[in-house]
Amino acid sequence: MFTLRRYEPADREAVEHLHVHAIQQTGAYLGRGPWDDDVYAIEEVYLQNQGEFLIGECDGQFVAMGAFKRTSPERAEIKRMRVHPDHQGHGYGQLILTELEARAHALGYRTLHLDTSILQLPAQRLYEKNGFREVGRDNYQGLEVILYEKQIS
Repeated sequence: MFTLRRYEPADREAVEHLHVHAIQQTGAYLGRGPWDDDVYAIEEVYLQNQGEFLIGECDGQFVAMGAFKRTSPERAEIKRMRVHPDHQGHGYGQLILTELEARAHALGYRTLHLDTSILQLPAQRLYEKNGFREVGRDNYQGLEVILYEKQIS
């Protein structure tokens, strides 16, 4: 059975592991650097700044996560959407994204935005299926990324 809950400090090591493991599987892992400092400061970046960080568990096992952080009074950025490779294809990413969108809306955000690498095809399909539209492209540390945006109110 899959359950969603809010991040707790005891989850830190599991979050760090899932973040690295899942992104390595896509070929988009850039190594540890300032681009992933938020993973090591979840309380400050997300929970204490009008954001959210969700943990997905299946039968008590940590299998998925996702978050959003405030980028302006009306905008929030979806971040750290990860599903363990052994648990992909079960709709866990969809459940997390749906809940994040509901919580962002409840907090008064009107626009969600995010980026994902061109290597992360399942992520692109998930976002596009949920009404995110491509608004540009960028290059980050040599990796091409797609910029997405969605109005939620």
